[in-house]
Amino acid sequence: MVTYEDIEAAHSRIDAYVEWTPVFVSESLNRLVGAELFFKCENLQKTGSFKFRGATNAIRCMDEETLAKGVATHSSGNHAAALARAAREAGTRCFLVMPTNAPKTKLAAAQYYGGEVYHCKPTLEAREKALQEVLAKTGAVFVAPYNNEDVIAGQGTCGLEMMNQNPALDMVLTPIGGGGLTGGVSVAVKELSPETRIIAVEPAGADDAFRSFKAGKIIPSENPTTIADGLLTSLGEKTFPLIQQHVNDIVTVNDDAIVEAMGLIFQRLKLVVEPSAAVPLAAVLADKVDVDQCRVGIILSGGNTDLDKLPW
Repeated sequence: MVTYEDIEAAHSRIDAYVEWTPVFVSESLNRLVGAELFFKCENLQKTGSFKFRGATNAIRCMDEETLAKGVATHSSGNHAAALARAAREAGTRCFLVMPTNAPKTKLAAAQYYGGEVYHCKPTLEAREKALQEVLAKTGAVFVAPYNNEDVIAGQGTCGLEMMNQNPALDMVLTPIGGGGLTGGVSVAVKELSPETRIIAVEPAGADDAFRSFKAGKIIPSENPTTIADGLLTSLGEKTFPLIQQHVNDIVTVNDDAIVEAMGLIFQRLKLVVEPSAAVPLAAVLADKVDVDQCRVGIILSGGNTDLDKLPW
């Protein structure tokens, strides 16, 4: 499994390429919830999400011969854009399988960064089949969106940074989809502050991580429905053990709560975030997590939202 030493190595490896994202606070939000909230702004990361950390680390771990083959993945958006930019900066090609219902802003970003996009039907089966065809055609190396040790270690650098910026946190809240962010961050946080609680938050309409955590085994996602399009994927066999070992709890929130939280982030923090990034704050506002008088780190995972389709 990914270790803290892997995350430290990733941080040194990618430090020259990624942003140390700022931490924002809001006095009005603190008063509203009765706690001190510290928002780690990965929406201000290059390509607009934490995904750039993992993609950059995965690519920078490759030798020249491997890198020359190009890289490929399937993604509905943020990982696609992140891998495309990381590949471009490393001087190699990037092949992307994206579903036809991928948000237009995320598709445009992936293409802007030089990704060569192949469209497929919006099902996991179609994505995996199309990816295999692309890999056979191009000879590129598959970089999984989350089920990859180098990607997980890269995402974990977000937690390492956050604990350096705010070392005395009582808990850290992360959104969870495939588990790469939560897995990596949980390793870093528990190493630096073992008493800090890790709470992952998931949309109620895509609650496979919640159900898997409670059952003690991976329960695949089936027909997820949520406004948080970045959290539709199932946990991976490389992320789930980290979550089992380090995460204290997983809670769920409905889409109405996500929309409310997203609006408050726009209004109070003056930050553009996508629905997936608002999920942790939604859990606080909906009293799914007891934060009374606590110092709480919240990861705002991304800001790639379609401004023509805001949910209010």
